Amino acid sequence: MKKRHLFIMGFIAVVSMSFCQSAFAKDRVVFGGGPAGGTFQVVANAIQVYKPIKAAAEFKVQAQSSAGSVENLRKTNDGKQQMSVVYSGHVYLGRNGLMKNDTKKYEDVLAVAWLYGAPAQLIIRSGSGIKSTKDLVGKKVGVGNAGSGAFANCELFFNHMGVWDKIERNAMGYNDAAQAFGNNQLDAFWLFTAFPSGAVIMAAQTNDIELVNLDADATASGFYKKYPYFSKLTIPANTYKGADYDSPSFQDSALWVAHSDVSADVVYQMLSLIYTDEGLAHMKAQKKTFKDMAIATGADGIVTPFHPGAEKFWKEKGSLK
Repeated sequence: MKKRHLFIMGFIAVVSMSFCQSAFAKDRVVFGGGPAGGTFQVVANAIQVYKPIKAAAEFKVQAQSSAGSVENLRKTNDGKQQMSVVYSGHVYLGRNGLMKNDTKKYEDVLAVAWLYGAPAQLIIRSGSGIKSTKDLVGKKVGVGNAGSGAFANCELFFNHMGVWDKIERNAMGYNDAAQAFGNNQLDAFWLFTAFPSGAVIMAAQTNDIELVNLDADATASGFYKKYPYFSKLTIPANTYKGADYDSPSFQDSALWVAHSDVSADVVYQMLSLIYTDEGLAHMKAQKKTFKDMAIATGADGIVTPFHPGAEKFWKEKGSLK
């Protein structure tokens, strides 16, 4: 009887502990960033270390490095990452089965918030005679690192403009391209990054530069209609030495996304912590790229469905109808 009593008491204790652990267990949120040192990883790290996020009783965020946008799309859709940073373009293409060499539809990746814009910039020398992307035919052009978002978007846009196979392509990073441009080894180089870019500043020290009006090319060619996740913007006059005029262009957007199975309450609470004066100040202190993060911009330019927790948050803030 004594042994039976001890067994029953032990069983009750184990069940009670299990109940308590499950009752107070935190939702684990693996947040996919990007390569070490990249802006995607800065986002994930910044959200993980923010004190109110760390103090939350309902969830625990774990930043996870990755190869970048496409890997994040796939891992989030598969539930291996609960949240991630993904380019708006990849969310759109993935949802519609339009990824390059990949017809799978990634429908479990839902938008949480707009984070920052990545604008296209095409740098040329003053007096080169290049007025449009179409004038690059036969020219030597830096097109970004192979495998990068910059390279992918350059290939997309230049193919759309009919020049991708008519230029001498040089796949290289921004700083290498700026150096090659300064040494007259390139006629132009492409960037897809926030401005001002250090690489363009470097190029402007050794050459008189100009920026091609990419918005004019995109508008005339129907680029926005075919790829609606790109939006217009203007690089202001005097952003770069010698470029004393506004330069219209277009941008893709980096989005905070979540898997459809993530609790709406968790998404809502995380947004409620990050989109405060203190939370936004924390993000902007991590990197100037986040300078435009705000309640007013959080739902901007998103052409794919929102997560229910995000939809509730942005509607309450008046940023989403």
